[in-house]
Parts: sequence; structure tokens; C-alpha cells
Amino acid sequence: MDASHSWTSQELETGVVEIGKDSRASEEVAGVLSDFVYSSCYCEENVYMLCKKLSELGLAAPDASDLFVVFISNPKRQIPIWRQKSSKDVGGLCIWDYHVICIQRDLRREKAVTVWDLDTTLPCPTTFKDYWNGAFQPWVSLKPEFSRLYRVIAAPVFLRTFASDRRHMKNKDGSWMARPPPYDCLVAEDGAVHNLEEFITMSDEYVISDPEEAESLLMHQKFGIILDKECFKQFFK
Repeated sequence: MDASHSWTSQELETGVVEIGKDSRASEEVAGVLSDFVYSSCYCEENVYMLCKKLSELGLAAPDASDLFVVFISNPKRQIPIWRQKSSKDVGGLCIWDYHVICIQRDLRREKAVTVWDLDTTLPCPTTFKDYWNGAFQPWVSLKPEFSRLYRVIAAPVFLRTFASDRRHMKNKDGSWMARPPPYDCLVAEDGAVHNLEEFITMSDEYVISDPEEAESLLMHQKFGIILDKECFKQFFK
């Protein structure tokens, strides 16, 4: 993912953005991620590896069935997210072309839904409610071109189908825009070597607004389903 040029909060909204205090990651997560290979600007691969690690350590279901991968973007590929580590803005505001997070939802719906964002200054993980308020700041009225869409993919499906040869991170001369991860490129089970664009590309034409419809379709869609703001909130509420 690449941060676009700087925007002020006033350019994004019609209200006032409230700024919270930064938080440190919990000791528990520090232990979980102590040997985690994090690569800046490769959020999709970071989340891929995170899903595998959480399952391996018993912090998620063995088959990752309680995890969901979420690509956040829109047709114009410019979406605001606050509380981001790489931001120079006092509120941590970044305008990303896309961003990827992991959401964990207890299969029995007995525990709070949690969000794993390895690029946030919020606690990681944090509750969905706290992430929603801190990172998305829903009281901010965004201009249409900054409205977020959410592509949700069941983690077991994502781990089988996602592939990236990192071509999107190369300059025309072949040099890297950001240092690539130290491991081999991710290849899908079907042999695909690059399908990142399928996950990033979003169109209002395919947006789902009904949470029940979203639940019924999710496991059958290779590239997940696209939800609007309210459906996304209800889906993980």
C-alpha cells in the first residue's frame, strides 16, 4: 500500500476531528508478534502471515475460520484512516490507496469482535468498537470520493487463493519502492502468482448492504464480498 499525498482533516470532512492519545501494544501481543516478520507497505502480506501465525499459536481457530481479512479502499483508491503509525499528522491520519486488516470474530459470538491492524497506534488487537471509532472516526462526514468500502474475505479462503509477486511495489526501472519481505512471494493453491488487483479493485455496482446476504455469500466468493459502511458495521457488531 502507498500513502497518497497529504490531506488535512478539513479537506476530508465537514465536522471537527477529535484526536485521542496513542496507545502501546499490549504485552500479550508483543509476545505474539515478537518473532513476526513485518514488512512496511506490504499490509496484505502482513495480514496473510498474521492469520497463519494466530492459528499456529492457538490464538485463532486451527483452520482460521474465526478470522476475516478486510481490504479497505474505494473506486478512486483514496481512503482516510486515522491512528496510523506512518502518519505525520497529529491524529495519525493517512490517505491510503488501500489498507488491509484482520478481524477476529468468535464462532459462538460469545466474545467481543477484535481487530488486528499492524499499522495502527491503537492497541493491537483492539475491540471492533474502539477501532471503528479510533481509526474510522465515523462522526466525520467524508466527501464522496473518500468514502470507504470494505472487501471481506474469510481467512481460510484468503490463505488458499491470495497471490502476489509484488509487481505493484516496483518502479519502472525495476527498483523497489519499499524493501520486500524476506520470504518468497506468495503463490495461490491454484498456481496463480499475482491476483492482488482482484482484491483491491472495488466498484459500487457490487456493494452488498444486507448483513444476512453477506453471511450467505461470504464462504462462496473467492475474492470475498464488498460491503458498505453500515453493512460492514452490522456484520461485525
